[in-house]
Amino acid sequence: MPTISVNKKQLFELLGKNYTNEEFDELCFEFGVELDEDTTEEALKNGEEPELKIEIGANRYDLLCIEGIAQSLNEFLGRAETPEYKLSKPTTKLYIEEPTSQIRSYACAAILRNLTFTEANYASFISLQDKLHSNLCRNRTLVAIGTHDLDTIKGPFHYRAQKPTDIKFVPLNQTKEYNGAELIELYKQPEQKNNLGRFVHIIENSPVYPVIYDDNGVVCSLPPLINSEHSKITLDTKNVFIEVTATDRTKAEIVLEQIVAMFSRYCAEQFTVEPVEIVSEHNNESRITPNVKPRTMDVKVDYINSCLGLTLSPEEISKYLKKLSLKATPSAEDKNILHVDIPITRSDILHPCDIMEDAAIGYGYNSLPKGNQLSNANFVASPLPINKISDILRIASSQASWLEVLPLTLCSHDENFKNLRIEDDNTKAVKLANPKTLEYQVVRTSLLPGILKTVKENRKHSLPIKVFETGDIVLKDDKLERKAFNQRHWGAIYVGKTASFEIIQGLLGKIMQTFRTQWLPDYGANSTGRGYWIEKDESLKTYFPGRGAKIMFRHKEGEQAKEIGHIGVLHPEVMINFDIPYAGSYVELNAEAFL
Repeated sequence: MPTISVNKKQLFELLGKNYTNEEFDELCFEFGVELDEDTTEEALKNGEEPELKIEIGANRYDLLCIEGIAQSLNEFLGRAETPEYKLSKPTTKLYIEEPTSQIRSYACAAILRNLTFTEANYASFISLQDKLHSNLCRNRTLVAIGTHDLDTIKGPFHYRAQKPTDIKFVPLNQTKEYNGAELIELYKQPEQKNNLGRFVHIIENSPVYPVIYDDNGVVCSLPPLINSEHSKITLDTKNVFIEVTATDRTKAEIVLEQIVAMFSRYCAEQFTVEPVEIVSEHNNESRITPNVKPRTMDVKVDYINSCLGLTLSPEEISKYLKKLSLKATPSAEDKNILHVDIPITRSDILHPCDIMEDAAIGYGYNSLPKGNQLSNANFVASPLPINKISDILRIASSQASWLEVLPLTLCSHDENFKNLRIEDDNTKAVKLANPKTLEYQVVRTSLLPGILKTVKENRKHSLPIKVFETGDIVLKDDKLERKAFNQRHWGAIYVGKTASFEIIQGLLGKIMQTFRTQWLPDYGANSTGRGYWIEKDESLKTYFPGRGAKIMFRHKEGEQAKEIGHIGVLHPEVMINFDIPYAGSYVELNAEAFL
């Protein structure tokens, strides 16, 4: 959870009241943040300005600066209205050229006109960028922010990707001109005090670097490292050009919206932002950023009341939501529906449950009914069906004298494919884009690699080794929004001087008996009821030729049988690949088949 330090005197001036420590602590609790520390006593000893350290939610990016905290608390207290952000007419463009797709594909921009900086809000402006870089921007790997004195540069602007040696400019707070490659070496030096070396790795190994030029060919910035000294912002700056580059378009737009929402209050025309037209060569798209129009989400009144144990009217809920910057309007067609307008500052609102939580904060957690008064709310927890199945598998396996193991979900590419004698057709495994080590390159598509690694580390123990695991694998599916899905599996292995296939088959019989599933001989040809059987399958290269089989299962009468797993004697090469000098038999089932 981020902890934000704000000037105590300045914050209380913005709130219009001097609070005691206890009063402000109580206000923070009611609002949903926490007063972590008041430095008044120590600051007075050192002759410094007292500060308040406030712990906020990690997803409340609008509270990362004093402007956002003061605005939100004033709205909560009913002393201020939610700002209505407006766009003026765009006067310039930002062109995104095709080569940027090699490194940072997305960009957006905005302009703050006739802005008045003071020492306090200038420091806050810089601090907000640093906090966003550390938080939402994931240390600039996802998003990087550049801010420039618009009066020193000329639009339209051009976002390009060029060879490092072709980029030449004087970086911020330097007097010498460097090219891109020289800058990388400069910031890698340990004596550099600007701490930019920790961002070098983001672009260091790329054949091209991202760079933003103005229309005269002046370099504005080399994201995500440094801005140009030419367009440096000072206290005298009146017009600010804000550019954001990113690998994630949604996060880029959230970052831009947070900055303009917080600091457009200092413009001559308050809360008015000049947008920039973004023209992208990637998809021939043209769009205007930022988008300051509120999002709308519908939520049911009954849902909020049932969760909170209340019987509030739509108008009452609207009143409480207003305290949290949300404008709610009862639907004309259905009084049980609230249309909730979500401002750009509240990017944390993703689901009706977030609106319900804000209604609870607006109403007051201490005022919610306690104990048995929550008669219309259900708080009885129950396990998911798949977790019930998993527990049954664990109990049955342990009763059969197998020990449970808990390997890691990530493994190397070879462990998941080559070591198991499987070809990777790029349709199953989810691969990590930037693995930190060769040991963790893919998300496993079978429980076998982890189980074999566990046996390898325990191969000096007395034989036989009998272990099992119940856990998730991950498989790709391009039809899904997430492009992948989890699937619960159960797997068990018997390792000894002989493969003892009959023992692992006996464990399979025990598991099926536990699920009231009978054995159907002759491949189930003479039966249509619930049951299972195994069929020889030569395509299973992980197993010894002629000793591998797929497990077929018919869930209920009249249903078509389906493959739910595999069983067999592991191929000697597989055992050798995992440095196991013994024979082994293995069985693995898709536990979700029993649902």
